[in-house]
Amino acid sequence: MTDKQRWTADRIPDQTGRVFVVTGANSGLGLATTRELARRGARVILAVRDEEKGRRAVESLDVDARLLAVRRIDLADLDSVRAFADRVRTEHPRLDVLVNNAGVMAPPRTLSPQGHELQFAANHLGHFALTGLLLDLLASGTDPRVVTVSSINHRQGALRFDDLSGERGYAPMAFYNQSKFANAVFGKELHRRLSATAGPVRSVLAHPGYTATSLQMKDTSGLAKLFFGRIGNPLLAQRPERGALPQLYAATDPSVAGGEFIGPDGMGELRGHPTRVRLSDAADDPGTGRRLWEESERLTGVRFPGL
Repeated sequence: MTDKQRWTADRIPDQTGRVFVVTGANSGLGLATTRELARRGARVILAVRDEEKGRRAVESLDVDARLLAVRRIDLADLDSVRAFADRVRTEHPRLDVLVNNAGVMAPPRTLSPQGHELQFAANHLGHFALTGLLLDLLASGTDPRVVTVSSINHRQGALRFDDLSGERGYAPMAFYNQSKFANAVFGKELHRRLSATAGPVRSVLAHPGYTATSLQMKDTSGLAKLFFGRIGNPLLAQRPERGALPQLYAATDPSVAGGEFIGPDGMGELRGHPTRVRLSDAADDPGTGRRLWEESERLTGVRFPGL
């Protein structure tokens, strides 16, 4: 792209009347995404684990607070995901965009309330379930989209179908990479299934490059926290306002097609302006997509209507 073609948040079309759900919206990429959407007139449901932090986030934004609603969800807890979806359904007859943004990164091995490894539960299974539970509302929306936020780390990931919970061998970053790989596989498999129905909903993928957020510090342990806190974030990372651009582009730009993957245009996709990038061949494999889908249905108990 030339400088004149580089996309910024100033190019987001008017979003007045559209309804978004953004997970992990109280900080980092989610907060930056919420801010820019509300500035363009969107109504945004901030899906957050801590409602008090969500309310403080709303107070920090220079936007019309009437456009914002804070609702609790713990993506690692499938009961909480269902409760959130039920509440959204009572409050909104339709949705236009779901941004699956929230995540945890490299904690010590922890299990979710349903017994799943925390990163796989929060980063993938919770978003899989949420998407399925809200899909019919999205189908009633205007230019409806599901934006699933993955990572450049998906290229180092693989699915350990024989040990998804890490019982036989857990390494924090390896299981983070697995969860981001799962995000990529899910987003592309969702695209395949939606395309087969010829319905209106589009599945789009995005990644923020290397962006400094609380994600790298809040849950990480050991050497990962040392690297992000002392070296990587201060010297190399871009700010959340820049890192959020790919997912904002994926969520709002009229030119985006289902199945596309949007990331930064800089060297190594670490930073820069939004552009179309490639999934790894492994994440693009239909057989892996089908297997993850079937396993995710089994683990969550959620079936997607019509898919």
